[in-house]
Parts: sequence; structure tokens; C-alpha cells
Amino acid sequence: MIPTPQAAPTVTGADTISLAETLGRGALAIASYAALGVILMIIGFYVIDMAIPGKLSRLIKVDRNPNATMLTGSGLAAVGLIVAASIWSSGGALHEGLLATAAFGLVGIAVQTVAMVAFDKVVGISVRELVKESDLQPGTRLLAVTHVVIGLITAVAVI
Repeated sequence: MIPTPQAAPTVTGADTISLAETLGRGALAIASYAALGVILMIIGFYVIDMAIPGKLSRLIKVDRNPNATMLTGSGLAAVGLIVAASIWSSGGALHEGLLATAAFGLVGIAVQTVAMVAFDKVVGISVRELVKESDLQPGTRLLAVTHVVIGLITAVAVI
């Protein structure tokens, strides 16, 4: 479903919407979607943290593990794609858009988690083993692309 641009209200007199009110509503929508996007990315971060051995923030910040960093970055990029698609498809309906964004974002995070487990069980690429390596592994690249593609598929399904 492609959102259709809606014409601005052409009300006259006392019912006219001021520029300040329009800007205020727009700013509120931006802040609301941004806050929800950050919350979903934090949830995604901690879901990835549960899927790997060790503390993810330590693996990235202290150990500078490229495998953990790439898997986390790709997972968060996928969540960002889903959030952006949900905003696009909301058609200006803030409350419904926020609810849809939360639902689709959580579904995207769940699907990415299932994909990591599936790759481990079916293909034999273990996230737990990948993050033990200090050099960037081919399996990490594959899983990172999988994260982004799942995010893109989910995003397109939202639209």
C-alpha cells in the first residue's frame, strides 16, 4: 500500500490550523517515531546480546570484536529499515503508525533471531562460534547480509 499524499485542510475562519500547530504536530510525530525507533534498536541490541556468549557491549567496545560488531550493526540496520517503512506506510496517522511500527519492529527482531538459530541448526553457522574469533569471518558476512535482507523483506511487507 503506497501512502497517498493528502491535501492540506482548506478550512477558513476559526477552524484554520496555524503554522505553529502544524509544525508542533510534525515535531511531535518525529520525536515519537524517533523514540520508538531507539527503543526497538535497544531491544534488538539486547536480543543479539542474549544470542551470543559474553557481554555484547564489552565485545564491541573493549575487545573490538569485528564479528559481534558486524552482526549487531546489521541487525540494527534491519530494525531501522522496518521502522522507516512503518513510518512511510502510516499515512500520517500517528497513533496507528506508532502501534504498527512497534508491532512490525518486534516481529522483525523475532524473525532475525529465528534466522540466526536456523542458520546455526540447518547450515551449521553458529553465531556463538563466530564471535569467539578475533578476525572477521565469512559466516559473519553471510549472517549480516541475512539480517539486512530480512529487515528489507519485512519493511516491504509493511508497505
